[in-house]
Amino acid sequence: MSLDSLQLYTLFGIQLVNFNDLGYLLLKFATDLFFVLIIIRFIFYSRYKNREYVFSTLLINIAIFLICFLMATIKLKIGFAFGLFAVFSIIRYRTEAIPIREMTYLFVAIIIAVINALSGTTISYAELILANMIIMLTTYFVENNFLHKKEFIKTIKYEKIELIRPENYDRLIADLKERTGFNVKRADIDSINFMNDTATLKILYEYSDGKAKDRDNGKKS
Repeated sequence: MSLDSLQLYTLFGIQLVNFNDLGYLLLKFATDLFFVLIIIRFIFYSRYKNREYVFSTLLINIAIFLICFLMATIKLKIGFAFGLFAVFSIIRYRTEAIPIREMTYLFVAIIIAVINALSGTTISYAELILANMIIMLTTYFVENNFLHKKEFIKTIKYEKIELIRPENYDRLIADLKERTGFNVKRADIDSINFMNDTATLKILYEYSDGKAKDRDNGKKS
């Protein structure tokens, strides 16, 4: 039995195999997987070392890609894509809090899946690859802080309450630099507890090697 003859067989009115469509699926899936792996594995993971997030995001990307690709013949395309974003936005608020940066990577993975799955025959492969490269390179350049300084925000509890007075601001910054080892640029008072003489401060600092160690709040200026 030749490969061409396989395309003639059907089961309940559905072809057993269509090599043209199968090749189209594999090519688009390879494009999707190539770019999402670079973004999630080599850009995100190299900085944040979060294996669970890499695992989850890759599976979500693959699932979204296959759903969109297999349903692309149904005239849902734009509405279906926006519906996916709405669903994941709801999930984001109904589950454990996820830092903004991780959520951004998740949405990037979804965007890549949707773009690669729903781009029709009117979109050339050159345009498709260019769109993927724009997303990938933008993520890389922004993540590596080529457009702004490596500055982070962290909330801390501070017990030297006498230093939070406006006239002692320079001493406060110097003390924070000495005790944290960070190049603290600014400190703002979030709250003061006079019962135990402590204050909650938000500090803006530069991290020397640019790695995001402040995963508690996931904020970056």
